[in-house]
Amino acid sequence: MERPKVKICGLTRPTDAQTAEACGAAYVGAIFVTGSPREVSPEVALTLAECVAIPLIAVVADLRAAEAARIARRVGAGGIQLHGTESPAVVRALREEGDWELWKAVRVRSETDIVEASDRFGELVDLLLLDGWRAGFLGGTGKAFPWGALESVRRTMPGSLQVGVAGGLSAENVGDAVFRLDPDLVDVSSGVESSPGTKDPLQIRSFVERARDAGQKVARG
Repeated sequence: MERPKVKICGLTRPTDAQTAEACGAAYVGAIFVTGSPREVSPEVALTLAECVAIPLIAVVADLRAAEAARIARRVGAGGIQLHGTESPAVVRALREEGDWELWKAVRVRSETDIVEASDRFGELVDLLLLDGWRAGFLGGTGKAFPWGALESVRRTMPGSLQVGVAGGLSAENVGDAVFRLDPDLVDVSSGVESSPGTKDPLQIRSFVERARDAGQKVARG
């Protein structure tokens, strides 16, 4: 698959999941974090997973491994995104629970946050997802992290560790993010919405196309 992959997150409607797939997204995301304006029930998430052929990523925060695994199984998730302060032990336990992708989100303020997360989780997860930091929030704020932090350490990170970029992305800036950061994945939610939880088909298409175009240019050098 072309690089970077695209995840459309915070889905609440099957029609938006189908649009994401039709436009070329590699993943759709459903949020199971209490208080999020895009939180969905397992029943809704199951309808999202069943209406597309691409994997659904279950976004959870600070759950016990058994509970996160239970949700993932119930909704037929192809992956679990840990968006809280989970420990490496939780990741190891989830690895034993099922054959799914495991992503760890990190709220980035400086390169130190990236290096520490890479050291702690680099050998345990399939992807490290770098997101914006805002006091009192676990993520989903639409705030970008300082991209320079990743630029300064990107070449020193393990080559086997995939890196995703989230936070504040939109069709207007995703091309620049791909050029500067060369991520394996770009993740967007509010940047392609007409209102919280309601995606705009034109914005989804534009986001995917611009990410793909930038990735092709990076690949050509």
